[in-house]
Amino acid sequence: MAVPKQHQSHSRTAKRRAQHGIAAPTGGGCPECGAPRLAHRVCSSCGTYGGRAVISPAKLDQ
Repeated sequence: MAVPKQHQSHSRTAKRRAQHGIAAPTGGGCPECGAPRLAHRVCSSCGTYGGRAVISPAKLDQ
């Protein structure tokens, strides 16, 4: 069985774990209406995705 040859310091362990944090999802504005939305998702206010209408805004209210 493998055994570490030397003790790993708390500082070294913390430096490695510092990269494990979870970042908040980044979101931009819709290019059509400017409403905030997540990337790669249909805009919930105007129903567009990729510069074209995907769903009608009337269906979004339901």
